Amino acid sequence: MLNLIKLALTLAVGAALGLGATVLATRDGFGFGAVRAGPWIAWPHIGSSNVDPYARAALSRTGQIPLGLAEGLTFLARTDDAGNPLFGNCTYRIGDPMPPGRYWTLTANTPAGFLIDNPARHYGFTSQEIVRSADGKFEIVVGRSARPGNWLPMGDVAQFTLVLRIYDTPLSATAATLDRNAMPAITRDACS
Repeated sequence: MLNLIKLALTLAVGAALGLGATVLATRDGFGFGAVRAGPWIAWPHIGSSNVDPYARAALSRTGQIPLGLAEGLTFLARTDDAGNPLFGNCTYRIGDPMPPGRYWTLTANTPAGFLIDNPARHYGFTSQEIVRSADGKFEIVVGRSARPGNWLPMGDVAQFTLVLRIYDTPLSATAATLDRNAMPAITRDACS
């Protein structure tokens, strides 16, 4: 009887440790193969057939459907250029340059990956609707207070993640490394 209790306890501890390690490995990303450029991080092979098991587990847990390898690439930013977390009570400026691609979208999401509800009901920008200056450059302001131009309203959240999706980009197939200077800068203005 004592051996049966020891066996049950050993199996329970092993299962708890295995499940705990899996949760830790899939909580903040999609497994291995991440590519970083400043605060931006992407997993180029997550939409391919050779995705690693940790990425599959993370996708199963979140229910997200990644872009296919030939469709584009998704970048996440949880910090600004200085390495500070993105806080909902702060104002940020996101500006040129933008990596090459036929089309892009930028949204602000909760850390769990959901769109942030806001009074203006405006959840992101696309490359087609962005207001540009005379020299072709752009700047997006993310914050709670309304701003002229490209303003992405922030709802009532403590922290958020910026999600940049670039469609039909040569980066999808070649992204082993990325140049930091090819990605948009994220600069914090002020916090309330």
